[in-house]
Amino acid sequence: MNPTRSWSPQPGMVGLAWGLAAVSLLVTILTADATGRVFLGLATLLLLALGAYGTFVRPRLLVDDSGLTVRTLNGARRLPWHEVKVRLARTRRLGRETATLELDWKRGEDEQLFVLTPIDLGTDPRDVADVLHALRP
Repeated sequence: MNPTRSWSPQPGMVGLAWGLAAVSLLVTILTADATGRVFLGLATLLLLALGAYGTFVRPRLLVDDSGLTVRTLNGARRLPWHEVKVRLARTRRLGRETATLELDWKRGEDEQLFVLTPIDLGTDPRDVADVLHALRP
């Protein structure tokens, strides 16, 4: 029996989003310029959304012997091992290679693709893919 493993956005990044949202809100309130207030208000909303996302989807990916659980804003989705394909996708853009973890789930006619980035996982997706392949029965 393998231990349960989980991956989430880094707490420091989530805390940074909440802190920047608070500072942005304060600056928005103190700004006299109406146009600046609108743009700062939009930035505040974006930072609040990022902080809330990082807080509410914890853990983003949970793995045990029976399968994977992926948390989204709509709730958690349980993916049995036999219904999911785990792939590592590499994208090269602007001279930089980025890896994402793709979980391709299919049950009958229902299917869904979950794409997890390094920010979602709090670590390199290559390391998570290695762990998933090792844990897969």
